[in-house]
Amino acid sequence: MARRWRRSDWGTHLILLLGVAVFAFPVYLAFVGSTHDLGTVSRGEMGLLPGPRLAQNYVQAWSTGSGERIRGAPVRQMMRNSLIMALTISTGKIAISLLSAFAVVFFQFPLRMFFFWMIFVTLMLPVEVRIIPTFKVVSDLGLINTFPGLTVPLIASATATLIFRQFFLTVPDELVDAAKVDGAGPMRFFWSILLPLSSTTIAALFVILFIYGWNQYLWPLLITTSQRMETVVIGITKMIGTGEALVDWPIIMATALLAMLPPVAVVVVMQRWFVKGLTETEK
Repeated sequence: MARRWRRSDWGTHLILLLGVAVFAFPVYLAFVGSTHDLGTVSRGEMGLLPGPRLAQNYVQAWSTGSGERIRGAPVRQMMRNSLIMALTISTGKIAISLLSAFAVVFFQFPLRMFFFWMIFVTLMLPVEVRIIPTFKVVSDLGLINTFPGLTVPLIASATATLIFRQFFLTVPDELVDAAKVDGAGPMRFFWSILLPLSSTTIAALFVILFIYGWNQYLWPLLITTSQRMETVVIGITKMIGTGEALVDWPIIMATALLAMLPPVAVVVVMQRWFVKGLTETEK
């Protein structure tokens, strides 16, 4: 019996390794391409082993963003912009959603459910649908090429509000009554009891919303006209350009691989809380 289990484990691991290899191979090819010169990549002579320009290409991408045929923004500058955008959007969405769900679940006021469903209806109105009026408002406020203009229109989240509302509804009434007996006010109850209980849900949502903010394309494309405000997704798109003659693939691949590092780091560091937040509750 034990022998059969060991064979089954080997088969499972082989299948997993095969799946990882299939998904990782394009990333490895991008890494190999980022270590060669432009001529080698353009002639299709790249091979499967890293080339001699590893350090040079990555230093160029990080410090200047320029190659033999392109003049882009430095990756460090674009990654800083993307990092500010992703962190602001993820923390802002979580903070607003926590407070709105807290108000909807634990307070009694007129039209309470009407306001909740109004928030819910906004799920059907993504930024792409309301892009023109949103851009007009941001433009009139003078927020073009600013971080508030880049992040504030994306900071509300009906999805996160719905998730926190459903979680708060499972909090036992006895816990609320016990807090009242101990003399805890609404905000004390929120900070000392609800937030610790919601920590894994917050962590799971933070990972999802951070990646959402990092990968934003359409809104940054509209709201940023200055190179100093470009996010890394916009920067890579502009580096590719529209003509094959302008493409400097080694620098672009180095930029793309560097751009993957922050989201991967967030997922790896928060993996345990992310899985726990999606599968368990701590009440």
